[in-house]
Amino acid sequence: MGGSIRFRALLFAALVVAAVVFVLPTFVNPVPSWWPWQQPVRLGLDLQGGTHLLYQVQIDAGIDNRTDQIGRDVESALRDAQVGAFTVERKGRTLEVRLATPDKRAEVKKVLQDRFTNLTLTESAGGEAADFTLTLNAREEQQLRDRFVDQALQILRNRIDQFGVSEPTILAQGTDEIVVQLPGIQDPQRAKDLIGRTALLEFKLVAEGPQAGTPQKPGPGMVVVPGRPGDRNQYVVEKRPIVTGDMLTDAQVLPGGVTEGYAVDFVFDARGAQLFGDATTHNVHRRLAIVLDGVVQSAPEIREPITGGRGQITGRFDFKEAQDLANVLRNGALPAPLKLLEERTVGPSLGRDSIRQGTISFAVGSALVVLFMMVYYRGGGVIADVALMINLLLILGAFAAFGFTLTLPGIAGIVLTVGMAVDANILILERMREELRSGKSVRAAIDAGYERAWNAIFDSNITTFLSGLILFQFGTGPVRGFAVTLCLGILTTMTTAVFLTRVVYDWLVVGRRMTTVSI
Repeated sequence: MGGSIRFRALLFAALVVAAVVFVLPTFVNPVPSWWPWQQPVRLGLDLQGGTHLLYQVQIDAGIDNRTDQIGRDVESALRDAQVGAFTVERKGRTLEVRLATPDKRAEVKKVLQDRFTNLTLTESAGGEAADFTLTLNAREEQQLRDRFVDQALQILRNRIDQFGVSEPTILAQGTDEIVVQLPGIQDPQRAKDLIGRTALLEFKLVAEGPQAGTPQKPGPGMVVVPGRPGDRNQYVVEKRPIVTGDMLTDAQVLPGGVTEGYAVDFVFDARGAQLFGDATTHNVHRRLAIVLDGVVQSAPEIREPITGGRGQITGRFDFKEAQDLANVLRNGALPAPLKLLEERTVGPSLGRDSIRQGTISFAVGSALVVLFMMVYYRGGGVIADVALMINLLLILGAFAAFGFTLTLPGIAGIVLTVGMAVDANILILERMREELRSGKSVRAAIDAGYERAWNAIFDSNITTFLSGLILFQFGTGPVRGFAVTLCLGILTTMTTAVFLTRVVYDWLVVGRRMTTVSI
């Protein structure tokens, strides 16, 4: 028995020491450099201040964009097959292909069947109807819908990580919403510009000659694109891009001249480098428009073939603009546009008030519980109170060690944990009282008290734990923060209220340091 008590005591001592190591940086600033743990407990948005943004992924618009991209791929495939003149036009979610030479129908059909197996191909008899129609099949469309939110989440995480926000929260909510919480950010506009930018980059040749038409009436196969703010020009460009941003592998900020501002240097992958090289080789002395999210950033003249797979975007950017542009290009375009549904900014002073009020509520509640236990259960209450303090230390230590975020609902969960921890001790102490009144010895009363209270303690805590898991699985934001604290508190409560106090009683009884139980 003595060896068992010693082992359990050492185990709890190790847990307490580990908790102190993890918790100290939260309360001591600065932490000595030799201290093995430097990361304090993470504070949530409601405690630290920052920006809360709720976005909706515009899935239908994303599917339309994907259909447009497929249309460009169809044009490229038919052009490579040299099937003569043709047009590809999108109507809703359908692509219509019309041929100038009917004798190429069989060849076109084979190209479409071989290259676009994920589309439903329909052939018409000709006349006014399109020769072929291509539509996304139901399975492909559903896969796109499922994938858009996951892709948007990953891209936003990459963008925000490089934005420099400490401990952001980015998670899906429902079927098409994304919650973004940026602690410590008090200027939400730059964050919104970075997050919400689709970053669809396209390189298009500026139209020239009679086929270009005018900005008021562009020619066939041409579109009108506005310039950057401050640039009043409207550019008539070819509708079909020669390369797009999904072919980039890297983008970096480069310093420009005194008047030019900063530039963004980009690198293409092998396919993009080949397409870009071919296009610039065959269009020397033409202007190339660099279009980002439907706005021409610059339209320089192609002075010579660019075959190295590199290029620059200039536009008199300041450093932050160039840095954010390089960030979104490097991490890719969003698969679907984002719509901002909700925006909240929590100031640091409000966060400090929340911490102060939460601390006061916790201190008052804990003090009353501790006082009640000491008065009503005497020595047994003191042991329960010590276990309660260690319980709180273990909770904070776990928050720091595992990187959990402490929120205001989390503080409420800790206060609730205090009551639950005391409830377990009350069940044990009341059972021990009953056994002592029936005439049992101190040792027998302690054994019976823990044994008979165990089932009630376990059942109540396990049902509450399962409720916490359900809250965490289906809840969002503050509800999940409360659920994390609740579940963690139940685990530490079971550890301290049942097993730690039992070690203390065993040590007192076996060593004959206690001949009566003060309860």
